[in-house]
Amino acid sequence: MEGNSVVSEGLPFIYEDNHVLVVNKPAGLLSQGDLSGDLDVLTFAKEIIKKRDKKPGNVFLGLVHRLDRPVGGVMVLAKTSKCASRLSKQFRERTTQKIYYAIVEGIPKTPEAELCHFLKKNTATRITQITGESEGKEARLYYRTVNTYNNRSLLEIRLITGLSHQIRAQLSASGCPIVGDMKYGSLTKFGFGEIALFAKSVSFIHPTTNKNVLIEADLPQTKHWELYSKIFSTRKNL
Repeated sequence: MEGNSVVSEGLPFIYEDNHVLVVNKPAGLLSQGDLSGDLDVLTFAKEIIKKRDKKPGNVFLGLVHRLDRPVGGVMVLAKTSKCASRLSKQFRERTTQKIYYAIVEGIPKTPEAELCHFLKKNTATRITQITGESEGKEARLYYRTVNTYNNRSLLEIRLITGLSHQIRAQLSASGCPIVGDMKYGSLTKFGFGEIALFAKSVSFIHPTTNKNVLIEADLPQTKHWELYSKIFSTRKNL
């Protein structure tokens, strides 16, 4: 993997070249600005680059995909409009590969499986619901149980589609809500403004070199992730 990696205060840059920027988004930070006026990844990254590079004008960054506010992990940004278009197309056409880690309540009925549901987002409640084929969009993901302990499971998840709140809704519908995700049925808190879902890696075709790029991020070093990581590391992998 070519490119540079730097740690900017509050927003780690884990890969950067002249065309692409990949950050490790902290949980609780918006991907893009909204009516709340709270700080978001796009604005934050632009401010960092403008200050670092002493740019007199505006900094261009294109948002090519999003992570939910309470979710942390790998997030890709484009540094030119042409790259933004090419990367957006990859995410839209699902030629990228995204891997997530989740700590869930309960133990899946089968250690690994593909989940398929039809989802529809309720615009009033902003909750994604399981619905019938005629009403919703198809959502598919593959999960693998990495470890279990005390009615908690650590899952590795590969997204096949990429709908809003998909992982959260599908795991909840399968009887294993993500720890801390009260909106989707969790009974356990997980830090402040955070749920136990993390975008661990993403792979895509570089928009200018056409080479495959794989970017991975370390799990957060928050007390909640560290506590669960320690517990699971003492258990024998399945």
